[in-house]
Amino acid sequence: MRSSSRFGSGAGAGVHVGDDPGAGEGRAVRGRILVLAAVLVAGLLAFHSAVPNVVGNLGSLLETFLPWLGLVVAALLVLALWRRAPAAIIAAALPAVVWGAMFGGSVFGGSVFGGSVFGGSVFGGSASVAGLAPVLTVLQHNVADDNPDPAGTARALAAAGADLVALEELTPEALPVYEAALAPKHPYHVVAGTVGLWSRHPLADGRPVDIKPKGITDDWNRGLRTTVRTPYGEIAAYVAHLPSVRIRPQDGFGTAWRDESAVALGAAIAAERMERIVLLGDLNGTLHDRGLSPLTSRLTPARAGFDFTWPAAFPLARIDHVMARGATPYDTWALPATGSDHLPTAARLRLG
Repeated sequence: MRSSSRFGSGAGAGVHVGDDPGAGEGRAVRGRILVLAAVLVAGLLAFHSAVPNVVGNLGSLLETFLPWLGLVVAALLVLALWRRAPAAIIAAALPAVVWGAMFGGSVFGGSVFGGSVFGGSVFGGSASVAGLAPVLTVLQHNVADDNPDPAGTARALAAAGADLVALEELTPEALPVYEAALAPKHPYHVVAGTVGLWSRHPLADGRPVDIKPKGITDDWNRGLRTTVRTPYGEIAAYVAHLPSVRIRPQDGFGTAWRDESAVALGAAIAAERMERIVLLGDLNGTLHDRGLSPLTSRLTPARAGFDFTWPAAFPLARIDHVMARGATPYDTWALPATGSDHLPTAARLRLG
């Protein structure tokens, strides 16, 4: 009996989880998986340009939604803290630091005070800030060719107070509506195809810019260039709407036409002789997307703020941009939704 009792006691001690070699090995494996996942996410963030576009344009697809890797980073941190494993916590902190270095300035850059929270409008128009160079405010919006309320959209844009208003996806039916609403404060405008620019200041030398991909045979004009004669000197203004991208099983992330159009627009900007340039448009790509490098390598984007612009119902990416050369874009934000599937994008340019 005593022997049996001692045996029973020993057997009971043997089933403690803490002493189970299999359980300990399982935890170690899960810990290694967490560490490897953290290193992989950090690598994707830091070296996204190294991901090839050979198969389905995976590199560009990753770069389009790169900020959303922050959700994966947060999940890794929660798992690491839940496990209370020092190695996993340190590993999960690595992608968090990389993400913060890449996007932290955008999140905490303070642009929400410029408009996207307090009122959502461009304040003041052109002005000269004390001790600084003159400021030009600009607004760009893909108004959507199927917009059910172009009159409401036009009124919202006219009330925003910008010096320049660039529009894409203009239709012959909606164009008179925008012309009538914008004319009182923006008496000068130029339209080429489906894009247009309205201005407080005189415009000159308006002309189309050929950014049409070779594979498109239809009548297609989505680019223009004009000179804006501001009180602070002239600036070449470009308005562009690059081709849409699609995610399809047969070819993955289809960006070929968009990329070809970006090359053509980049060449036109490279040939521009005027010192100051502003580009306003729906570029159907994010700033990290390598497909826009013909533009981002030549122009300075307005980066402050973390507002996404598309789709308007639940914005996932900023594909509507303001970029400049010879002027400093120091702020940008998204305005409230209109009848379009895009949000309007506003920015300030310092004409130093």
